[in-house]
Amino acid sequence: MKKLFIICLSILLFTNTNAQENSELKFETNFYDAVNKWVVLPKKSTDSIYTYGFIYIDISAGITFQLGGSFYIDKNKKYIGNAEPAFQITKKRLDNPNIVKMAVLDDKKIAELNLAKEPDWLVHYKFSEDSVENLKQLGYHFNHVGACEKALLYLNKAYKKEPHHKGLEFEIAYAYNHLGQYDKSIPILEKALKNDSKNYSFYRELGYAYSKLNKLDMAEKTYKKGISLSDSNFEKSEMAVNMAQGYFLIKNKAKFDEWAKITRTYAEKDSQYAQYIDFFEKEWNSKR
Repeated sequence: MKKLFIICLSILLFTNTNAQENSELKFETNFYDAVNKWVVLPKKSTDSIYTYGFIYIDISAGITFQLGGSFYIDKNKKYIGNAEPAFQITKKRLDNPNIVKMAVLDDKKIAELNLAKEPDWLVHYKFSEDSVENLKQLGYHFNHVGACEKALLYLNKAYKKEPHHKGLEFEIAYAYNHLGQYDKSIPILEKALKNDSKNYSFYRELGYAYSKLNKLDMAEKTYKKGISLSDSNFEKSEMAVNMAQGYFLIKNKAKFDEWAKITRTYAEKDSQYAQYIDFFEKEWNSKR
């Protein structure tokens, strides 16, 4: 039964349903905006039972949902709960940005369900936000699910304390690039490379920022350096296809062909990046 419930929980987290019928529950909150809160998962309109749980951060593992139990809403709109002890050990890492939106329980409904504002077990997951490593990890976990604006709140705080902390500069640059704030990514990466000139991931992010700002000469120089330092064909093919795309967009056929060849040198046959090159070439030829 427990294994079956875990499967059902996974389905609930990824299935959009119409669940707002006659209650004040509003399924409008992204899970990463509900950390340290009791939340309710949406249900099918034909169901009578809601599932609820608590969202917290395990600093080493990421954003996590821990199941609390279930409840139904009676005719007087009172929440009648059923918190079964066996449910308390059921967890699900929330590592996918496509998880359904949830409803946050307010203090009144938390009390109605006889819940503590914070569950007792949460004490085992408390951590200090004075630690640069913890701040970087928080940024990483939020970046991982696409919540980059939230990630930057922690990453920039850490950066003020220890700019060259391992992994920190990459996470900040990744967040700014994801948000399209390339002009903020570039100075972070330039300073990072002065401190660690052999880190190919810095060149990858910097080349990407330059290419998005149409500084293709700078992007090309940067990507070539990154490719020379990387020992990963996948990373090399990613940098190469980004450069090929840049030249495709400005219709520089000679340069596109050069970077298409480099992409194919490192990309596995029929991989996503090889298919991108095929697509660009078909587009180019169809417009002749």
